[in-house]
Amino acid sequence: MTDLICQRILLKLSGEALMGGGEFGIDPQVIRRVSEEIRELVNSGVQIGLVIGGGNIFRGAGLADGGFDRVRGDHMGMLATVMNSLAMQDALSRAEVDAMVFSALHMPDVCETFTARGARKALDEGQVAILAAGTGNPYFTTDSAASLRAVEINADLMIKATKVNGVYSADPVKDSQAVFYPQLTYDRALAENLQVMDATAIVLCRDNEMPLRIMNINDPGALMRLMRGEEIGSLVVKGG
Repeated sequence: MTDLICQRILLKLSGEALMGGGEFGIDPQVIRRVSEEIRELVNSGVQIGLVIGGGNIFRGAGLADGGFDRVRGDHMGMLATVMNSLAMQDALSRAEVDAMVFSALHMPDVCETFTARGARKALDEGQVAILAAGTGNPYFTTDSAASLRAVEINADLMIKATKVNGVYSADPVKDSQAVFYPQLTYDRALAENLQVMDATAIVLCRDNEMPLRIMNINDPGALMRLMRGEEIGSLVVKGG
């Protein structure tokens, strides 16, 4: 552990990151590669809490825009995160990594019910703690859930792994003049509405001084390079 910058991290993966080149679902090659990168981190001594979104399967907010009941739609979205979490647990098992799924919704026949104490115990024992079903409440995103869980498990760093290289002043796909921010403050991210995460998630990190790293999950080996001190993606921290 002497050459690694963190002992415990919260890794937030978007559901879309698992799709690969597809339009929905899980790309087996992508989830296999991610599980192998997680194995490398675990074998180096990093403790990993993992939150996975459900956007590759279902988005409750999107259905609500079409007139569907928002609360029911959000519960369906939570179930999508459980499905992704179980898939990741299976991929990690195949990579010979011990992992336990904790759900904010009580479903004892499928996985453990989340408690901060239980998740921390699993981490201390060398297991990957996969934290599913968001916060268990409607109207909260998986980004907000990830920020909350990062604080609850006493993570040293929260990493949001997406399909972009970090934080930009605008969408770099749509705007060739978009400026890359290697480091910025939570307040700037909020003031400029930079779409780092939703406001609730950012405020949770800011108020608990949880450093946040935004990086591209499609960059092979980036997670381990980051743990060894390489500046990858964008770092969001509390201002001076």
